[in-house]
Amino acid sequence: MPTFDTKFTVGFAAAVCGVCSVFVAGSVVALQERQEENKILDRQSKVLIVAGLMQEGEPLPREEIKKRYAASVVPVVVELKTGKPVEGVDPAKFDQRAEMSDPATSEEAPDNPAKVRRIPKRGILYKIQEGGTVKSIVLPIEGKGLWSTLYGYLSLNADGRTIDGITFYQHGETPGLGGEVDNLRWKELWKGRKAFDEQWEPRIEVIKGSSGPADQDPYRIDGLSGATITSRGVTYLVRFWIDDLGFGPYLANYRAEKGIQ
Repeated sequence: MPTFDTKFTVGFAAAVCGVCSVFVAGSVVALQERQEENKILDRQSKVLIVAGLMQEGEPLPREEIKKRYAASVVPVVVELKTGKPVEGVDPAKFDQRAEMSDPATSEEAPDNPAKVRRIPKRGILYKIQEGGTVKSIVLPIEGKGLWSTLYGYLSLNADGRTIDGITFYQHGETPGLGGEVDNLRWKELWKGRKAFDEQWEPRIEVIKGSSGPADQDPYRIDGLSGATITSRGVTYLVRFWIDDLGFGPYLANYRAEKGIQ
């Protein structure tokens, strides 16, 4: 049986590691473009779902997702403090979460129950249009639950007050408890509820227990059983992003433009 000295063994191991490193690095570079495309496609599909332009779990081909998105969705980058559109920024390349984590493009948030630590100077929203008419506005939302930060989207009707839908695309809440934010039946309860009261103050709330039908109990949503902290977190994060520190200024501008009282 042949034997090998230490130098040969170390050299052979180094060579194998080197070849593997080149292979892995090459794979990462080769797949980077596809990974970025998948990331964009996933974001587009979530916007379509919350806007009611695609069913949850619908197995659409990639090209059909792109087609529906291009036909109905107009992404807009806005300055959060003023609510005014930002010129010269490509919405397709804009990453709000990256802006939030960069001190140069974000600010420290005041204490808030949603536990949002930093606020981006700019944010992205999505106008859902049909024949040039705005049908709804989709806003990105995020905030702390029990174990994690929840990331999702909220869709507001063209009246600026009625909720058309909500979805979360990333979180680490407990399956069967806080993880029920993914439950389709629970998400359906949001449709037709009111995000704001008559004075345009954020009013929507996930309560402990059961709420009534939307036409009789417009501001309340059934609580998640056994997940009080997650339920409160959802209330706080939705209110945060529709209020003054989030997209509130944009929504106020929108109402003024449309003459909505």
